Amino acid sequence: MSWWGALRRRLRAAREIYEGMFVAPYRAQIYREYLEQRDLFLLAGFSDLLGAPNPVAFYTLELYPDLIEQFHQWHLRMGMERPPEGGFRCC
Repeated sequence: MSWWGALRRRLRAAREIYEGMFVAPYRAQIYREYLEQRDLFLLAGFSDLLGAPNPVAFYTLELYPDLIEQFHQWHLRMGMERPPEGGFRCC
């Protein structure tokens, strides 16, 4: 085994130790914050479906194809059994 392989193994082990000590205890909190930020972004993007005027509709129009895949999980997480009326069907 070359010394590059040994160095790569040691760096990988050091990264795993670092993640275990500093990142792992906060992983759930980081994920909850990520979900909260994503839900807020989806709310801003799809607020016109909920009946609120969307001030950023023109700017988020290009993002709709990417966001449509996440819309179903979002409305279920927000407590809506069915998607809001006046839009598209995801269920």
